[in-house]
Amino acid sequence: MIQQRANFDWMLKELHDSVPGIEMIVVLSADGLRIARYGGDPDAADRVAAACAGLQSLAGAVAVEIPDSDGRMKLVIIEINGGYFYLMSAGANAYLAVLADIRTEPGLMSNRMRDLVVRIGAHLTSPPRRNGQTV
Repeated sequence: MIQQRANFDWMLKELHDSVPGIEMIVVLSADGLRIARYGGDPDAADRVAAACAGLQSLAGAVAVEIPDSDGRMKLVIIEINGGYFYLMSAGANAYLAVLADIRTEPGLMSNRMRDLVVRIGAHLTSPPRRNGQTV
């Protein structure tokens, strides 16, 4: 796991407080390492981050099959019994993931996530790593 960035707390809390039903917010690197989280326990956030690495890779593989696509994943929404899962590209090699219950309205959630990414996207990046070290 990468060291969590303490300055993300207030930014993620603002998203949490603006949309009813959010259970957990995770910022992760493209290779599935947790950068920051709000809500949930740290182990669950690490598991979500790891799973997201595979999901964003899969979404990118599907995206290249769409004519005129640049092949980059922007947003994935999965409806699950009891709630929703959202994964959004959030900067160079970084993603924003949200787990929410059924009270959450998907349009509102995606808009608020996009607003957050636009406002702080430069901070939601993960530098490339080689052999586990930042390059």
